[in-house]
Amino acid sequence: MEKNDDKDPDLHHDDDHNDKSKEEEKGDTVSDDVDVDKKENVDVSNAETDHVDPGDNADKVNSPLGQEEAPPEIPQTIESLSEELDQLLTSLSLHKEEHKDVTEEEKGEDGNYFQIPQFVGKFLDLFEDKLSKHDTVDPKTTWYQDPEEVSSLLEAVDRVSKLMELLLNTKSCLDHHESLINHAGSIQQRAMAFFEDEFRVLLEESVIKEPAVVTEDQQDHHNDSQDQDNVNNVPEGGDEKIEYPGYSEEMVVLLRKIVERMKGAGYGCECKEAYLVGRRNILMRTLKQECEFEKVSIDEVQKMSWGELEREIPIWNKTVKDCSSLFFPGELKLAEKIFPGDEGSLFNIVTHGLAIQFLGFAEAVAMTRRSTEKLFKILDIYETLRDGFPAIEELFTEELRSELRSEVTSARSRLGETAINIFSDLENSIKSDSSKTPVPGGAVHPLTRYTMNYLKYSCEYKGTLEQVFKSHSKMEEEESTERAFANQLMRIMDLLDGNMEAKSKLYKDIPLSCIFMMNNGRYIVQKIKGSAEIHEVMGDTWCRKRSSELRTYHKNYQRETWGKLLGFLGHEGLMHNNKIVKPNLKERFKSFNATFDEIHKTQTTWVVNDEQLQSELRVSITAVMIPAYRAFMARFGQYLDPGRQTEKYVKYQPEDIEDLIDQLFEGNTSSSSTATAKRRT
Repeated sequence: MEKNDDKDPDLHHDDDHNDKSKEEEKGDTVSDDVDVDKKENVDVSNAETDHVDPGDNADKVNSPLGQEEAPPEIPQTIESLSEELDQLLTSLSLHKEEHKDVTEEEKGEDGNYFQIPQFVGKFLDLFEDKLSKHDTVDPKTTWYQDPEEVSSLLEAVDRVSKLMELLLNTKSCLDHHESLINHAGSIQQRAMAFFEDEFRVLLEESVIKEPAVVTEDQQDHHNDSQDQDNVNNVPEGGDEKIEYPGYSEEMVVLLRKIVERMKGAGYGCECKEAYLVGRRNILMRTLKQECEFEKVSIDEVQKMSWGELEREIPIWNKTVKDCSSLFFPGELKLAEKIFPGDEGSLFNIVTHGLAIQFLGFAEAVAMTRRSTEKLFKILDIYETLRDGFPAIEELFTEELRSELRSEVTSARSRLGETAINIFSDLENSIKSDSSKTPVPGGAVHPLTRYTMNYLKYSCEYKGTLEQVFKSHSKMEEEESTERAFANQLMRIMDLLDGNMEAKSKLYKDIPLSCIFMMNNGRYIVQKIKGSAEIHEVMGDTWCRKRSSELRTYHKNYQRETWGKLLGFLGHEGLMHNNKIVKPNLKERFKSFNATFDEIHKTQTTWVVNDEQLQSELRVSITAVMIPAYRAFMARFGQYLDPGRQTEKYVKYQPEDIEDLIDQLFEGNTSSSSTATAKRRT
């Protein structure tokens, strides 16, 4: 086996070369020609010797003898050496291609050795010096603010990476230039560490402090009016506005160039990790600043008081909507710009956990203890998941999109069932309200106010509630499911009506019972007429039926109260043999006065808050009483002796009665026992 003889072709080559040099030496000059393989055409015009690796046994080539001292060398820079290095890299690349299929036997004794000039090491040293300078530079004069310096650094790292790639993939270089490979590898690692740190800093510190945050409507208009990939929004004639995530286009380009260099050098994973950590931190910081959002666990949600949750839910709603329309799309576009071809994997990692946390919050709220006041906030969350989350789902890759849709379906189902159960709880609360204390003055019952206000606000979510009852109701009949919400509303109204009917019987005074039913009935009708949504559910037929019931209560009240008083104004018992029986007449006036005083005393304490109902009652009483009283006075007043007798028995003129009627239903509990009215003149 002859491999041992060729173990170090570089060593054999240098020995042969030195022997030949001694034989061919002329005068005081030593030949600088060190070419071995005549097939190679390596440009080494600026290098007098090979790059000598420590440990090689090659002899150093002596400098020319007998010549005058050379003039001072011009200081070398990265820029001055770059062109030579590019030529060397081209030659090395050609050498690699030419010898990639050469067998060991074909290589011969020299092993196709490729010579590396000394200026390569100088270039590496200069590049390292440049990196060191930027590691200690004043942060106010950062390298990326100088386009020429950016170009110099990026081109230098490109050359080092290309050099390393060729050295590591060229057999003769691996055999003979281990020291150079180690040196270049060390510089490359130093450069990658520098760019990794700078990449992280640029992500954090080059974000515009207040990037333009646009609403959903503005975002839709923006997307229609300019290219989807454009990060900048530059209004005509105005200053540049940077939208979320808040980087200038120039900075995005620089970040992408850094990524390309790090990936090309085999440091793509480190670059991605820096990006993920940086963007996650920035996103959470932005959500806290813009939306006051902070992550909370399911356990924390379930331990919160309702007051705390009432503050957290609007924050959650705003955050999800803003993520749907602005923050998540911004993160996806940024990842696609900085990491072209990433296909959403980085975006998935940055945002997926947050999306799952959003859904966890929704389910946690649905699992808290039910109470009627939670319905509207739960419906807010339901609507946000329904309207805002599909746009978020579409941003993710298919696998994660499917997972999110499943999670959203689960959360919406739990929220929907909770909303339906809350409505059932309202129904049960009406059934169980069996208080035996009548409301003073026959006023609107608190249960009526609460229920109708609750239903009015509920019907502002009419479309959502119809969807909730249709999608999540346990009812089996399809027809019933279609109108499940309307049917539930009807049941609640019927229960409320029955409850008020039972409470009206707590009043011993039948007219007051009628006032109570009129008050509650009018309140219900007005609430329904005042809400287009609830009116649409209940319908005109129901409203007409309830208005008819109110008229019946009105008639009953009038008959029970004023019918008795009108009886005193009849003619029966006042005439005998066509003559007025004065004692009976006097008693009739006294009875009328006493009864009217009692009615006035009592019914001024009764309450009718609805101005229209109050006016209708007073007008109807006046229309019945005043004409009858005028006629009675005209017919019988003349039979009383003028003077003191008239004043004694005729206590009120018709105008006085009318004034006193206008004092009824004010809820005035401090009225005196005797009705008083300012006499009209």
